[in-house]
Amino acid sequence: MTFIIFVVVAAILIFVYSYRKNSGQNVYKYISKQAGVIYEKYAPYSFREVRQKVKDLGQEYTTRQYVIQIVVFAASAAVISYLYFYNLVISIIYSCLSVLVIPYLTYLRCKRLYSEFIFEQIQVYTTNTIMEFATTQSFVKALEGVHESGVLEDPVKSDVKMMIDMAYENGTVEQSIEYMNSRYEFYIVKNMHQLFLQITNEGAKDSSDALENMSLDIDMLVENVYSDRMDRAQFHKKFLQFGIILYLMVMLVQFLLGVDTYIQMLDNVLVQLLLHLIIIINTAFLLNGEKYYNENVGAE
Repeated sequence: MTFIIFVVVAAILIFVYSYRKNSGQNVYKYISKQAGVIYEKYAPYSFREVRQKVKDLGQEYTTRQYVIQIVVFAASAAVISYLYFYNLVISIIYSCLSVLVIPYLTYLRCKRLYSEFIFEQIQVYTTNTIMEFATTQSFVKALEGVHESGVLEDPVKSDVKMMIDMAYENGTVEQSIEYMNSRYEFYIVKNMHQLFLQITNEGAKDSSDALENMSLDIDMLVENVYSDRMDRAQFHKKFLQFGIILYLMVMLVQFLLGVDTYIQMLDNVLVQLLLHLIIIINTAFLLNGEKYYNENVGAE
């Protein structure tokens, strides 16, 4: 109870100090603004583009959601570390360290959402290009039809425009295809381009069967990717539950030994080092799981 009262009083003092120091401003907006300044200064340019696209898609967390996330992480770390060490100073340190993990988790989440978006755009690009090619029998004309249809968004839309410009400038589609293949390393993109290149160079008269088979391959890939996405989401929930249980195993140890005996053991430096090591290993385990969940989404 004393620990909870201490945390509440500390939070109130921090709020009052921030409010008095920034009179005339909304503390909520002030914190958001300062966080944005730090982000713009240190975030890699490539990640800024990714995060901006996530914002454009309307999937970026609001400031309120980030504040809730900070509070939950800090409170959880404080409670768990206090159960390990029964030391307010150590709890505060772990509480602060837990908040530092949030930018990394934000990075992983944005990368996942961006990866999902790119895969959906590639699906639209390949499917519609095949449909346009079946009508025009010209790869460049098919690209123009897809670009002008408005079904694509940047950066894929801009890359398709680049392909068109390169094709007209060079009088051939080879460099355009190499450019797109280097930008999006999906086998459906490379296979589709190879098919169109073969048809263009060899002048195949009837390509309907090959195009239909390519469309079926794309449909099958999309189905597998979305199925994998749902499986990942279910695994993620169970993984987080398992990770929390690992942290709380110390409660079982205290139940078996007795709280008084456990507290006496904390006087041993080796015991404290072991407990710190357990927390670090569990945290690394959870972060690696988060990294696995958020990476290579939509990859083949």
